Amino acid sequence: MNEIIERLTKEANLTPEQAQKALETIANFVKEKFPMLGGAVDQMFTGGGSGTGSGFGGFGGFGQ
Repeated sequence: MNEIIERLTKEANLTPEQAQKALETIANFVKEKFPMLGGAVDQMFTGGGSGTGSGFGGFGGFGQ
């Protein structure tokens, strides 16, 4: 998931902290609007199934 943080910092000119907050906001929105995707969203943000380890390391409460 670090790749998307890097892209947001380069392409959207965000700081890493802003990029993480943006992703947290999007994840929470998806979970609110589509509760059936909650588990998938949580796994995506904690690296479950991504093969990259810890993903965001539990940012924003994910994976903690």
